[in-house]
Amino acid sequence: MPQLLVTVGSQNGLHARPASLFVQAAARQPVKVTVGRPGQPAVDARSLLSVLALAAGPGDTLELSAEGEQAQQALAELAELLTEDLDAAR
Repeated sequence: MPQLLVTVGSQNGLHARPASLFVQAAARQPVKVTVGRPGQPAVDARSLLSVLALAAGPGDTLELSAEGEQAQQALAELAELLTEDLDAAR
């Protein structure tokens, strides 16, 4: 299963708005994606409550994982989104 470590780029972390944008992007993926803190259980990246419960702050490292033929593409797209400052960018 492909995995990727990503640093949260949003100045205020993954609070409601950036988390919502991330979850919407994860839901559009053709493969199941999970997200979590390294060494801890991962959660479904399509679940807003689960992503918010990670309480990821600015600069925190998260681990993305996906399964399937398009896993690498999905991880790359979501990683790019997480590294952006979503509070400033949109």
